[in-house]
Amino acid sequence: MNLQGEVALVTGAGRGIGRSCAEALADAGASVIAVARSESDLATLAEHPSGRIATWAGDVTDDALYSQIERIEGLSILVNNAGANRPQPFAEVDTESLDAILGLNVRAAFLVAQAAVRAMLEHNRGGSVVHMSSQMGHVGSPRRSVYCMTKHAVEGLTKAMAVELAPRGIRVNAVAPTFVETPLTKPMLDDPDFRQFVESMIPAGRLAETGDIVAAVLYLVSPGARMVTGHSLRVDGGWTAH
Repeated sequence: MNLQGEVALVTGAGRGIGRSCAEALADAGASVIAVARSESDLATLAEHPSGRIATWAGDVTDDALYSQIERIEGLSILVNNAGANRPQPFAEVDTESLDAILGLNVRAAFLVAQAAVRAMLEHNRGGSVVHMSSQMGHVGSPRRSVYCMTKHAVEGLTKAMAVELAPRGIRVNAVAPTFVETPLTKPMLDDPDFRQFVESMIPAGRLAETGDIVAAVLYLVSPGARMVTGHSLRVDGGWTAH
């Protein structure tokens, strides 16, 4: 894959899927701006051997970040990856958790995408937006009412953006992974009963790896996907086929 000349923004790039996406885009030739809150994570990411990763320490829920994104010269790829989850029984969801997850997974995702699209429209060269959704954007699951709600919102946003922006040359898609062992999911998967439940729900019989998700992102931003927009690419080992 050759992404020479592309300028990519990746949020939530300090660890896990976001970090791997930033590195893979740089390996493919793109100039990458990696956004994360952790300066220590970003410091090691900036040492990537490609020399094509610039880092921004920032919080995607901070409104000041959006004007910075709008000013990115030549922006052509957004991987809208920042997100979080706080599993709780539905009857016990507290308003602080509800507001925090909605604020990050929905409000911030919308405003990051809006700022990135404004930058793309400013330079009139089209582009590709990939929202990091989840299999939980297609199904329900216990203790994940808030997370499922937010990812269903991301799926709706993906479709609406795709329809509106296609005439302007901007493609918008989502990647919907099953469980991947990352710093976000590791505490959940350390529970043997929960891990057994997860593995029993995946017909492929295993968790996804970060590379599986990166491959989907790279495909969607590539010229090979030029007719793909409004799509949610489920990398779930068959979970949602039940």
